Amino acid sequence: MWKFPNPTKHSIPETSWPTAEQAARSRLFQPLHIGSLTLENRTWVPAMVPWRATEDGFVTPDNLDWYRRFAEGKPAALVVEATGVRDIPSGPLLRIGHDRFLPGLKTLVDTVRKASNGQTRLFIQIIDFLSVKRRPDPAKYFERFLRITARHRQAIARLADDSRYLQGDESRARDFLKQASDEVLENVLDARELESLRFGYRERVTDTDLPHIKELPHVLSKIFADAAGRARAAGFDGVELHYAHAYTMAGFLSALNDRRDGYGGPRENRVRLPLEVYRAVRKRVGDDYVVGARFLGDEVIVGGSRIDDAVYFGVEFARAGFDYLSISKGGKFEDAEQPKIGAAVYPYTGQSGYECMPTTLSDARGPFGRSMPLVAQIKHAVNGAGLETPIVATGGITTFEQAEAILESGDADIIGMARQALADPDWFRKVRIGRGDDVRRCTYTNYCEALDQAHRQVTCKLWDRKELDEPGIAMAADGRRRLLPPEWTE
Repeated sequence: MWKFPNPTKHSIPETSWPTAEQAARSRLFQPLHIGSLTLENRTWVPAMVPWRATEDGFVTPDNLDWYRRFAEGKPAALVVEATGVRDIPSGPLLRIGHDRFLPGLKTLVDTVRKASNGQTRLFIQIIDFLSVKRRPDPAKYFERFLRITARHRQAIARLADDSRYLQGDESRARDFLKQASDEVLENVLDARELESLRFGYRERVTDTDLPHIKELPHVLSKIFADAAGRARAAGFDGVELHYAHAYTMAGFLSALNDRRDGYGGPRENRVRLPLEVYRAVRKRVGDDYVVGARFLGDEVIVGGSRIDDAVYFGVEFARAGFDYLSISKGGKFEDAEQPKIGAAVYPYTGQSGYECMPTTLSDARGPFGRSMPLVAQIKHAVNGAGLETPIVATGGITTFEQAEAILESGDADIIGMARQALADPDWFRKVRIGRGDDVRRCTYTNYCEALDQAHRQVTCKLWDRKELDEPGIAMAADGRRRLLPPEWTE
């Protein structure tokens, strides 16, 4: 994993908590209008992937328990995990690419409504992704996956000083590559072939030689619109279009997108498809339904988009009519750590991944509120353009003091807590009634992120080994961890 060259271990900051009366007067617990909805306050649980769906993408009892537990904490809004818009296999992640998923999603909505007494608004984050293969065994890569071309034959013949490689059975060339050193391979394979060998094959939005990639601008608007229509039919209060991190729509926004079909290159071309998707979604769900977006304030990769791009995108999204904008940072494949053979590359292991989910092992700036300068610039640019689109701040926000200071400064309108909410889903209830001292504080070690990387059911180290003898608790597949935090009563 990428690490700071001279890291500093930061402690969890001391804090003081408001009384119930102080909380009631705070900005954090004041209502806010988002599109046609009114949030009871400005607290938000962003999307987290818990790895609890079936392999076919259906809602399970574990999914229902997961979202029920967050809803019991009564945040103003809860965003359901990244949910695939296409009807294609994606492992134990929720899907919304076909009507057959609707019954389970409706049950999920009903579960949250009941658990929060109707106080928590429920959005669903919808996402598209391209193919990512596991890192192959080198022998299998050269036997089965590499397409031998004249370019490979010529390079091998030159390096081996043997013209026989230019003709005949290509198995000789494959055998040569199996035995070759890294230095030799770097003189035979091109950059994408080396990446496929060392990291696993990965599609990009710029692979326009592939027909299905070339056609993305002509099909994604309808696919997202259909998914949003299902979300409304299932009873969700809104949809969040996932334009962030290592996924398809983020690829179109990226400065690395050099497509030549009008959907790459200059910013106005790169934002074209995200806006077309939004307009198709809006047409499908209507003006009285919340449609938000999550996108990056900075890709944190060489040649990637930076804050000036994000400011431009944010203003364009606000002008188009998005009901809110949620800002993230990093989380890209381009700088990810090399996976083990048989594992898939994980976009949260490099510097961009750190910036997405920072830990207490950090540089001098520390991990808390690390994305706030980006959020603030986007917020002020949107407002400066005469627009009032609410902006959601996320990333290392753990205390009432942090949250209230962000709102008081005018740098954001809504406070999102993911890892802190995982550590203690009752944060919102506890703080609101003056019981902040009872909050279970996240320690930002990213224990949860390591479980996600391994595609294991996500839990928190602060509670997953507690009270294991409690009757009726659900246990993780490994049999050693509880799947939900212990219940809390006022």
